[in-house]
Amino acid sequence: MPAVTVDNPLTLPKVAAQGDASARPVLAVTTAPSGFEGEGFPVRRAFAGINYRHLDPFIMMDQMGEVEYQPGEPKGTPWHPHRGFETVTYLIDGTFVHQDSNGGGGTIENGDTQWMTAGSGLLHIEAPPESLVMSGGLFHGLQLWVNLPKADKMMNPRYQDIRGGEVQLLASPDGGALLRVIAGELDGHQGPGITHTPITMIHATVRPGAEVTLPWREDFNGLAYVLAGRGTVGAERRPIAMGQTAVFGTGGSLTVRADERQDGHTPDLEVVLLGGRPIREPMAHYGPFVMNSQAELKQAFEDFQAGRLGTVPAVHGM
Repeated sequence: MPAVTVDNPLTLPKVAAQGDASARPVLAVTTAPSGFEGEGFPVRRAFAGINYRHLDPFIMMDQMGEVEYQPGEPKGTPWHPHRGFETVTYLIDGTFVHQDSNGGGGTIENGDTQWMTAGSGLLHIEAPPESLVMSGGLFHGLQLWVNLPKADKMMNPRYQDIRGGEVQLLASPDGGALLRVIAGELDGHQGPGITHTPITMIHATVRPGAEVTLPWREDFNGLAYVLAGRGTVGAERRPIAMGQTAVFGTGGSLTVRADERQDGHTPDLEVVLLGGRPIREPMAHYGPFVMNSQAELKQAFEDFQAGRLGTVPAVHGM
C-alpha cells in the first residue's frame, strides 16, 4: 500500500488551507468493529456507532482486509441486489471482478475504483478472479455507500471504472503528504469520479511527523478513517490509529498529522478523507436497499422477489 504514488510529491500541485480558515474541531473518534462480509472476507465497519446526522450523505463504509490470502482462500460476495444508492469500491491491493444483471461490470486492481450507481436496481456480484483464488495474495480495499436523493433513486444504473492513474495527485506544501483525489474536488482540483450527490473522497499518505491542513467546503461534513498507521486529527491533535474514524465539526479546514514513529506494519499514516453535502431527506435502510420510506423499502423487496431487478445470468464469467 498504496498502489498509486510518485517518487517526489514536491513535483505535484500544492494544496493548503488559507491561514484565516476556521479549523474544524474533532467531535468524536470511534473504533470500527471487525466482522465478515459476503462469503467470509474480513471487514472493519468504519461508521459503526456514528450518528447518521454526521454521516449524511454517506451510509456505510467497510475496510476489506488487509489480508494475505493463501491459495484457495480468496473470497467475494454472492449475487445480491441493490437499489437507491451508489457503491464505491476502491481497491488498494489485489484484484476484484464485478458483474451485474444488466451485463455491466469489469475488473479493478491496485488503486482502481469502481463506482456503481444502483439507482432503480440490479443484481450484483463481486469476486476475486480464478487466478487469484489459485495463487492467493494480498487483498485490501474499501467499499463506501453513498446515498442518492429521492429525485435520483430510480435512475438507470450506471458504472464508472476509474483507473488508478486517473486520480488527481496533489501534495502538501512541504511534500509531507500525498493526496489522491478520487472524487469531487479539493481547492479547485477535480477528481475523476462523477457524483450525483456532491462529495469529496481523498486517500492521503502522510509521512512520519508531517502535518497537512486542507481547505474543506463549509457546506460539507468531514470524516477521516485510518487505513494504516497512527497520528492525530484536528488542531487539538486528538490521537487516532488504524481502524478508527474521526468525525469533524463545522469549519473551513481540517488537519491530519502523522506520528513521528509508525509501527512495523506501515511506514506512513494512510487515511481516507470524506466530505459530502447532506441530503437531509428521510432515509429508510434495510440490507441492500436505501429508500425514503418503509413503503418504498417494501416495494423494493417485492420487485426483487418478482425478478424486476434482474436475473442472475446462466454463465457469469467469474
